[in-house]
Amino acid sequence: MSVVTRTATIANGASLSDAIQVDGSAVVGVVMPAAWTAANLTIKASADDTTYNNVYDELGTEKTIIASTDRYIPLNPTDFLGANSIKVRSGTAGTPVNQAAARSVIVVLY
Repeated sequence: MSVVTRTATIANGASLSDAIQVDGSAVVGVVMPAAWTAANLTIKASADDTTYNNVYDELGTEKTIIASTDRYIPLNPTDFLGANSIKVRSGTAGTPVNQAAARSVIVVLY
């Protein structure tokens, strides 16, 4: 298996990216863009490519990725097992943060 990347684009004035296919690959990291309206990241996942749900841990806490500009952030791939596609959100489900311009977050798969 080799490393593959997909680009999750969040439109200007939006907080949620388009869907990207992970196709059974492990989600192992994200690469943050050099420009980013300050916010952490959360993920919506789908097993059927139609219904997307917020990703929570076993204790009921939304999985939050502490994010900032221009960095690689490794992720625990077990957090996304069973997802066929995902969407990246700027902010949380309760407090989404709209981006001030279109932003591309690179999702790293293995």
